[in-house]
Amino acid sequence: MLDWSIAWPAITAAFLASFVEVVEAFTIVLAVGTFQGLRPALMGTGAGLMLLAALVLALGPLFGLIPVQLLQFVVGVLLLLFGMRWLRKAVLRSAGIIALHDEMAAFAAETAQLQEEARRHQNRVSWIAGLTAFKAVVLEGIEVVFIVIAVGAGRGLLWPASMGALAACAIVVLAGLIVHKPLARVPENSLKFGVGVMLSAFGVHWTGEGLGVAWPGHDFAIVVFAAIFLAVGIILARVIRTKAAEASS
Repeated sequence: MLDWSIAWPAITAAFLASFVEVVEAFTIVLAVGTFQGLRPALMGTGAGLMLLAALVLALGPLFGLIPVQLLQFVVGVLLLLFGMRWLRKAVLRSAGIIALHDEMAAFAAETAQLQEEARRHQNRVSWIAGLTAFKAVVLEGIEVVFIVIAVGAGRGLLWPASMGALAACAIVVLAGLIVHKPLARVPENSLKFGVGVMLSAFGVHWTGEGLGVAWPGHDFAIVVFAAIFLAVGIILARVIRTKAAEASS
């Protein structure tokens, strides 16, 4: 029986992480479609999705060969790496040290780059546009695949985590097709902050389990770890913002 007390956090983490990555990929694919038409955008996207599907099919059977405790340790370390990286960027953006990600600016930059490539290689514009869409889907998609694997593999939650990722893809694509412009109003930094907290909490919990640690409260310890990471992240953002303001003045 599926333990929904653990499945829902896994689904939510996979959904939010995938949502952010799909928004970024969709922005580039939309730029390709706007600049060069639907055909290269769809061909590049389709080829990228096929490669990602092959990657999932190739990796899936391998998990049955790995001992559960070792798998939990590896998954925990992966989650910590992803979570701390996302949390670090979110904290620095909240503190104003690095700029917030702007989908409209990314769309404009990608379109300008495609125009520059068109001037240099007039006979290969469609091929370059399709390759751009392909790279965007693969690069962002690989991160989604590994996050889904990391979130789901530790407790046999690959299918629930995959459902969360697929739901995020469907929502972003549907919203993007309706508005037909970059999803600039998505609170990306807030999402990355939340995802960083969740992934880091899962990472600490599953790394400990892989090392044989018996956490007090068992799975409830994940909630405690998430609260700690959230509090530390908020405090760090405020401290860094204050230090930066003092330095600038």
